[in-house]
Parts: sequence; structure tokens; C-alpha cells
Amino acid sequence: MTVNHETLTTHPWAWWAWAMGAAAAVSLTNNPLLIALIAGAVILVVANRRTDDPWARSAGTYLKLAGIIIVIRMVFIIFFGANRTGTVLFTLPSLTLPDWAAGIDLGGPVTLEAIVGTGYEALRLATMLACFGAANSLANPRRALKSVPAALHDISTAVVVALSVFPQIIVSVGRVRRARRLRGGRVTGYRAVNSIVIPVLEDAVESSMFLARGMESRGYGRTRDNRRVRPGTGALLVVSLMLLTIAIYFILANPSGYLAPDPATCGPGTLCAALFGNRFGQRIGILAALVSLVGVTIGLRSSGRRLGVSRYRPDPWTTRSILAALCGMFALAVTVGLSRHAPTALTIGTVPLTWPVLHPVMLIIAAIVAAPGFFTQRPLRNPHTVDDARELRKDTE
Repeated sequence: MTVNHETLTTHPWAWWAWAMGAAAAVSLTNNPLLIALIAGAVILVVANRRTDDPWARSAGTYLKLAGIIIVIRMVFIIFFGANRTGTVLFTLPSLTLPDWAAGIDLGGPVTLEAIVGTGYEALRLATMLACFGAANSLANPRRALKSVPAALHDISTAVVVALSVFPQIIVSVGRVRRARRLRGGRVTGYRAVNSIVIPVLEDAVESSMFLARGMESRGYGRTRDNRRVRPGTGALLVVSLMLLTIAIYFILANPSGYLAPDPATCGPGTLCAALFGNRFGQRIGILAALVSLVGVTIGLRSSGRRLGVSRYRPDPWTTRSILAALCGMFALAVTVGLSRHAPTALTIGTVPLTWPVLHPVMLIIAAIVAAPGFFTQRPLRNPHTVDDARELRKDTE
């Protein structure tokens, strides 16, 4: 009996949901301990569940890019920092800028508070980038394209192509380097850049043309009769998206004033106070978001009927895939709860400097993020691909 190994792997959008939840949790804190725990959990999942496909080798490149972001932020705060008050570590020669550049300081004293605060922010940004890099390494972009609604097929194609450009470049670089090694090319390092760039661009263009010819030959983009689309579907989508935008504003801003409930009818102990209270705007925003999501779902399903999209071996949402996606949402929910009960654990002050606090709940958050690395299906390994990757790594070092 033949078993399709794709049905045994985690759904690609489950990895994206997991990564977005982890990145959102990181965005809520500047505590370096929690950020480091989440980053370690993400790296652990990638190491355990990354496949041998060439596009899955981009995880290391994303980590290098995250390190470059940290270095750039630190360089900018040292030479162009605006916060010059606090414990002075050293002083650089300063340069007086003209009046039109007021607010920009070049050189001068470099304080410990500015270095630490910028380091926290840079670490948070780098970890968020690493989360999305992990999703790119774990989720096959071509499989993700098969799982989008038919109405969003054109938009999702552009998104998937944009997200897969970077992994495709890495694949092309590896292919060109292997070809040069087979032909006896001995030039390595920066001297080999000129002989690699042109073949890489040519390979990328040829891959795009090959994909376009295959899509055209299979009737990609074929539309059905417009009469299958119910009248008012476009208006439903527009109104639902506008309502969703307003709902997001209500959730984030929690507006008060004329939106606040009447104290005479919404006093303490009443049902109104229990449901809304001092967060009336957020509660209304949540209700509006739910209604708008229902409208968007109905509109997408109705408008998708005009597209003749076929899927070969569609990826099922298995129990493990659902749990992997929920782990990201659970991590975000626990982080939000921690921010309400212990806000000082997530927000570390830098003026004056305070030591980061390791709250026990942070270990739970890291464990939730790392959980998909253990209960999801282990990917199949190709020994020949692993050997080629090792040889390529030795050649590039």
C-alpha cells in the first residue's frame, strides 16, 4: 500500500499560524529573557521539523539577517543616539549639525541606558524576523498555495511568490555552486560573487518561465460563468472589510466618551457592567470583528465559485496540524494574560535600569512554542540530500 507522505506532514498554514502567534507574543514584551526563550523554542522546532528540501535551508540565512539587524541598530544608537542622559560609558567626538537637522545628534556621550534599551528593541525585532524565517523554512510555499480560498487565489499567488523569492535564491546559489565545483572551479568567497550572480539570476528567470508555462498549460486562472456569483457579494466583502477595520481600531484604541455606557443603566453589579465595564469600546470591537469575519467568509466562498481551481492531493488539516496552529495562539493568549496580571514582567524599564524578571509563566510560554517540535510528524529524510547539503556547506565555508 502506497502512503502519501504529504498527508503525514504538518499543514503549511499551521506553521504560519504558529509563527505569527510566536511573533505576536514577542512583540508584546521587551524582556530579553522571554524573547530569548521564544527564540530558542523556535530554533528547536526548526531543527527538529525542517525537511531536506532546498528551500528549507533558509533558516540559517534568516538568523544571520537577524544578527545583522542587531548590529545595525547598535551602530546607529552609538553614532546617532538621541538619549544622552544616564551612565556614560564613553564619549565620541561630536559634530554640530545645521538647524535643518535639529534633533539628530552625531557623536557625543554614549550611555548604558541607551545601549541596553536599543539592545532590547533590536533583539525583539530580530526574533520576530526569525519567527517568520522559521515559517518559511517549515512551510512549503507551493503546498500553501493549494490551501487558500479560490477567491484569493490571484492575491495569494503574488504573496506566495514574494515569500518564496528568498528561498528560491538560496536554492539557485546552491545549484550554481555545485555546478562550479563539478567543473573544477576553485574560486571561493567574495571573489566568486561575479561568477555566481549572473547564473543565479538566469536560473531564477528560467524557473519563473517554467512555472508560468506549466500554469498556462493546465488552465490556471480559468473562470466560470459570472452568474454563479450571487448578487451583492462584492458589496458584502467591502462592507465586511470596512467593519473589520473599524473593529480593529475599537479593539486597539478602546474609545470612550459618547461610546461609554450610561452609568444609570450600567452600574456596578449589572449585566452591562459585567459584559462591558470600562472596556466598552474593546468589547464592541470584538463583536464587530466576529460579525465582519462571518461576512468576509461568506463573501469569499460566494465569489470563489467563479474560479475553476483544482487541487491535486489537497493537504488535510490533521489533529497535529490544528494543535500546532493553536500553540501559537495559546502562546499569544498566555502572553496577553501575563501582561494584564504582571505587566512589569514583560516591560523592563531602562531609565533607570532594572534587571529582567524571569516569571514562571514565561517558561510555560516557551514550552508552548516549542511543543510542535515534538508532537508533529517528523519529516522524511533523504540521505543523499543530507550529504549534498554537507558538501555544499563545506564548499561555502
